[in-house]
Amino acid sequence: MIRFSTLLSRATAALMLGSLLLLSGCHLFGTKDEVSTASMKGQFDVTIQAYKDGQFLVDGAALSAIDTGSHFAYLKDQGRLPKTVLLVRSDDAKISKKHLQYLARMVIDYGFRAYYDDNGTLKQINPINVKARKLEDYHPRAPVQATPVQDHTGGG
Repeated sequence: MIRFSTLLSRATAALMLGSLLLLSGCHLFGTKDEVSTASMKGQFDVTIQAYKDGQFLVDGAALSAIDTGSHFAYLKDQGRLPKTVLLVRSDDAKISKKHLQYLARMVIDYGFRAYYDDNGTLKQINPINVKARKLEDYHPRAPVQATPVQDHTGGG
């Protein structure tokens, strides 16, 4: 049986305790912008859905990005601006980069915190990382028309 001196064993114990405190301190003060969607869904002031071509579904109505911004401006005027907004996908569309950029612009303009559902994980929208985009109105795409068929037979 090997006997260690008490000074060596105490120094080892102090070193292990110090490294444990250091690691736990790093873990406690680290910030995460990701949380499970299922555990947090009911804790948001407003939930909006992503819709086609950069539009949003707000309270069942399809709104362009500029109209959604106007909705939040109205809520701000009424003193009912939400502190947190959750963006989820709708049945018709996924969350696109355009949705994130528009919502990042609204975060800058109105000062709320916005989160989006990324395959079951909530992530906070950071306007610096997601380059904010100027809010635009929705313009439906014009139908593509084929050129009329020309008669090249010379038959008149």
